[in-house]
Amino acid sequence: MSNIIVVGSISTDFIVGADKRPLVGETIEGKSFTTDFGGKGANQAVACARLGANTTMLGAVGGDEFAERLLQNLQNNNININNVERVTHSPSGSAVITLVKGDNSIIYVPGANAKYSPLDVEIYFKNKKDEKIDLVLVQNETKVETVESLIDLCNLENIPVLLNPAPARTITKDTIEKLTFLTPNETEFKALFPNEILEDVLMQYPKKLIVTLGSKGAVFHDGKTIIKVPSIPVENVMDTTGAGDTFNGAFSVAITSGLQMEESIKFGNLAAAIAIQNEGAQNGMPILDEMKGKIEYEKKWDIK
Repeated sequence: MSNIIVVGSISTDFIVGADKRPLVGETIEGKSFTTDFGGKGANQAVACARLGANTTMLGAVGGDEFAERLLQNLQNNNININNVERVTHSPSGSAVITLVKGDNSIIYVPGANAKYSPLDVEIYFKNKKDEKIDLVLVQNETKVETVESLIDLCNLENIPVLLNPAPARTITKDTIEKLTFLTPNETEFKALFPNEILEDVLMQYPKKLIVTLGSKGAVFHDGKTIIKVPSIPVENVMDTTGAGDTFNGAFSVAITSGLQMEESIKFGNLAAAIAIQNEGAQNGMPILDEMKGKIEYEKKWDIK
């Protein structure tokens, strides 16, 4: 069983469904409203845990009524929450999601997530003793100083680290060199590497940079050539909100279970394809038995 540490946001999603997005100054009638568990960190932790990884969450919740629900949800998914900070003077994180024909746009309010500091990361690493860590998974909904401190500590201790740079923000070449994996989507890639050609950047970071392309799959460089890994076709797309988080969690489980990079991406694509057939970021995230029941699951993956 893989041991994965997820460092990131823990939030509540407020989801509004509509036939279109309103113009500036326009009021329209929505079709649905739901609340759900979210935050890219929590989403990726749930994806890892449901696929069998021993998963520990590092992050922060606030002092409001949402905090206990958020923590209980993580526990219900067999995630270790002993190192989640409670910030009593701040609200928990939240996101307002507009969902139109399966595609989403999001306004994210970090709340307590912004209070999770480099010191919190340092304390965890100081106290973790000799615990085996196969991979640390982090995103950009935690403040930049905390993410950079985490990457530096992982680098010093030779712990593999995957950065999912969502939302996109500037990243230095020095930081990229310290990463084991970097997984932007197309939009994030363009923000990270403006005016650069995808193929050229893939060649610059072989076996490290994975660019996810939505319905077109994902692409990476294996050290010899560029490999395109197609997505799994889905006829009935309900909600793409958690697709990227599901992919990153599933990829993390696969790569730490001994699969090669291309196979790990295929595994992530299958998990994401299952997830987007359900509403909500976490609701459709598959368990391992569900993955194994799909015709696209390859027996050679042998993930336990």
